[in-house]
Amino acid sequence: MRVGIVQSTPEFGEIQRNLDEVEQLMESHEAELWVLPELFASGYLFLNRKEARELAEPLGEGLISKAMLRWARTHDAAICGGIAERDEDKIYNSALLVHPGGTLASYRKLHLFHGEKDVFDLSHTPPPVAQWREAKLGIMICFDWRFPETARSLAIDGADLILHPSNLVLSSSPSAMVTRALENGVFIFTANRGGVDDRGSKRLEFLCGSQAVDPKGEILGKIPPGGKGVLVVDIDPALARDKSVAERNDLLADRRPEHYHLKS
Repeated sequence: MRVGIVQSTPEFGEIQRNLDEVEQLMESHEAELWVLPELFASGYLFLNRKEARELAEPLGEGLISKAMLRWARTHDAAICGGIAERDEDKIYNSALLVHPGGTLASYRKLHLFHGEKDVFDLSHTPPPVAQWREAKLGIMICFDWRFPETARSLAIDGADLILHPSNLVLSSSPSAMVTRALENGVFIFTANRGGVDDRGSKRLEFLCGSQAVDPKGEILGKIPPGGKGVLVVDIDPALARDKSVAERNDLLADRRPEHYHLKS
């Protein structure tokens, strides 16, 4: 399977400009699956909830959703990207996964980062796993990386690949994704953004560093710092189904959850 990652440089609120940039980045490449950044078309640094509501859309119905579906049909591919979702009076930091026939899955971010708590509603829905061609795809969003239960849950549910739309600002994030891939025996594709959101007294500079990691924790490729770019890698999703560590050890079968004393 050929998987592509887009690292774009969105300008806050300039939805059509940001969609055009992503489309241009994708157009000269071929992939069966694309991963786009978190909130790739709206921008990230909302000043308040009202502003987020104005830029959010119902999944599958707005400009961003329709553009993603059009790209899926043009490229005959599945596409996963982050979107501000409006659902009646609720607003979620979400990811939408589409294929040429429509929506495969959607996910509302479980772990909100810093100022997101003032803007978005908290999700109560676990991250999904969806089938696309020969691969099972799991989804998590940005700061979900900091909670190992997220990736582990997806691995237990059978994900071969974890798609990770992101707007990363913490420098430890890329190396942590190597650990997440290794400890769960899965591929992880992190699509981060470049550039800066500078809005009044608030400013965030994003890490870039989008990357693909294999089930052994090896980095298959990384988009260099400096802004936008595309990474395309060829993988065999079946490699993620071999959870052996040694002749008599298996990452998932050797788990002993009855002794972990996890508390809600």
